[in-house]
Amino acid sequence: MITIICARCRTRVMRYLKIGEGKVLYCYKDRITRWYIPSGAEIRCPCGNLIGIEEDARYRMIQGAFTFTGTVQK
Repeated sequence: MITIICARCRTRVMRYLKIGEGKVLYCYKDRITRWYIPSGAEIRCPCGNLIGIEEDARYRMIQGAFTFTGTVQK
């Protein structure tokens, strides 16, 4: 389970079940376990930083707009 954090202001955005190694390119909606900010068609931090854009059953994440902490499931 990882926590996605805004790279600009360090606000927690969501908790996500990351499976497998590699970059966080997409976040699938059914693996998001908790939202810390309001969600919609875009994942936008209260500071205005755009973190992700909705595409059907997933969000396409903007590289460099976020960081994450936690452990990845193998």
